[in-house]
Amino acid sequence: MTSSALLDAVGAVVDPELRRTLGELGMVRAATMEAGIARIGLALTIAGCPAADRIERDVRAAAQTVEGVASVEVEIGTMSAEERAALIARVRGTRTNRFGPGTLTRVIAVGSGKGGVGKSTVAANLAIAFSRRGLKVGIMDLDVHGFSIPGLLGIAGARPNRVDALVMPPEAYGIPAISIGMFVEGDEPVSWRGPMLHRTIEQFLSDVWFGELDVLVVDLPPGTGDAAISFGQLVPNAEFLLVTTPQPAAAEVAVRAGLLARRLGQRLLGVVENMSGLPQPDGSVMELFGAGGGSATAERLATPEDPVRVLASIPISIALRAGGDAGTPIAMTEPGDPAAVAFRELADAVIAAGPSRAGRPLI
Repeated sequence: MTSSALLDAVGAVVDPELRRTLGELGMVRAATMEAGIARIGLALTIAGCPAADRIERDVRAAAQTVEGVASVEVEIGTMSAEERAALIARVRGTRTNRFGPGTLTRVIAVGSGKGGVGKSTVAANLAIAFSRRGLKVGIMDLDVHGFSIPGLLGIAGARPNRVDALVMPPEAYGIPAISIGMFVEGDEPVSWRGPMLHRTIEQFLSDVWFGELDVLVVDLPPGTGDAAISFGQLVPNAEFLLVTTPQPAAAEVAVRAGLLARRLGQRLLGVVENMSGLPQPDGSVMELFGAGGGSATAERLATPEDPVRVLASIPISIALRAGGDAGTPIAMTEPGDPAAVAFRELADAVIAAGPSRAGRPLI
């Protein structure tokens, strides 16, 4: 006989990749119980589904919670092409660009005027800091020619899984992350020009399934080239966080990236000054890269209608550098380090600057 309690329990299990319940996804084909034996029939998306073992384990555990169940038998099958198409339609909905205008997900684009200022390090640790604040966070690495998010998060070599055209990104520290580095082998260069970059950004925005997010952190390429322009056209609702260093020469270049974001209609959240100084044992700070670059950038970008301020100054930190090399972001592993404290303060400043959700539906 069919047990409604059994069906409810099994249907509430969450698919770890699609981040929806098995009931919502139509994956439970049968849930019957007789003489204390629960028999569960599942239809997974593809043969050899990498999440199959975890799903089966979670289903067995859920079934065991139902009164009267003494043992559990699970039969796993595979969806037909038609069933997969229906599932993808349910998951994706009617929006092709889930992060464009109208989305309830805050899109925080982290950009810079030039490379080498620690933009990706800021993006990775900011995402971790958001997650530790209880937000559902995803990371999209659009620095196509200089991708480093997989390495910074300790998932270099990880590959996304696919269900037809739907791409499920791997997770690091509970945060789903996608990067073009997950689609190339070794040191193979990505030598793409404008049209290919634009199509890749479109596909990341439409085909990658992050689940329901509070915040999407986007690591933009440095400068004002094709990728930054394409992203701005596709996601004009993004909020832009500009990273620079204290060095005056870096600050001069950073202003251009901020002006481009504003011209594309993106909201300029503020400036992050990275490598702002090396704390010394006596309490002083060694300014290896000069001083004042962040403030100078903010002042040059500020207008009477749109004031811009420095949201955080990230000090030079040996632990920050070591964590980046090891794939263990300091915001997760060394919460007492001054740089980690600065990332938490940055996350708080960005959260506080967000729009109110009062009166808006959650879905």
